[in-house]
Amino acid sequence: MTKSTARRDWLIIIGLLLLALVPATAGAFRVTELSTGPELTPDNARFVSEPIPVVVHIVGAVLLSVLSPFQFMSGLRRRRLRWHRLAGWIIIPSGLAAALSGLWMTVFYDLPAFDGAAVNAMRLVVGSVMAAAFVLGFAAIRRGDIARHSAWMIRGYALGMGAGTQALTHLPLLFTGTPGLTARAIAMGAGWLINIVVAEWVIRTKLPRPKRTTPAEAVVNGLAHR
Repeated sequence: MTKSTARRDWLIIIGLLLLALVPATAGAFRVTELSTGPELTPDNARFVSEPIPVVVHIVGAVLLSVLSPFQFMSGLRRRRLRWHRLAGWIIIPSGLAAALSGLWMTVFYDLPAFDGAAVNAMRLVVGSVMAAAFVLGFAAIRRGDIARHSAWMIRGYALGMGAGTQALTHLPLLFTGTPGLTARAIAMGAGWLINIVVAEWVIRTKLPRPKRTTPAEAVVNGLAHR
């Protein structure tokens, strides 16, 4: 690895960690609040009455957002393959925990009225696709299909990082007063859309194309990556 490549990798990692800073800070505040027995308010009532899903969601999302950026360092993957695999065993359950708890909250929590049906529908779609991406990524690496594993993991991570990008897409709304349902839906959807577009660009331009393998080759490759 050249110095310029290493510098680029570190800049990417720092940028991704900074992107996760706002939602991670908000999540840490929420967990701290719940641990101190907060006064019941309209804003926190759903979390206080059912704290486990939101705590699982926050912990899963934070682990996903902190560990995943280091998986993109090609040099680290080559030199520390065991670390890469160990981190993967944490990232996949964390991503699934964040996705499935998010789906649970969308279905069972009394969500704020300012979210609206469109935002809730997007959460259901994104959470389902995110969970499927991590399952498919795990299945791919068990077959030894590294290219498809990388692609699905990038997709799952990109959707999981939606909250970070949404902190940016909501900035224009700060100058418009209280946002309406449509503006809120556009800002939320834009965050996920930006992430998945960038993810697909990375997959198509930076990753090797998946190779077709015979069933016998898939079995051999899968055993090699256990």
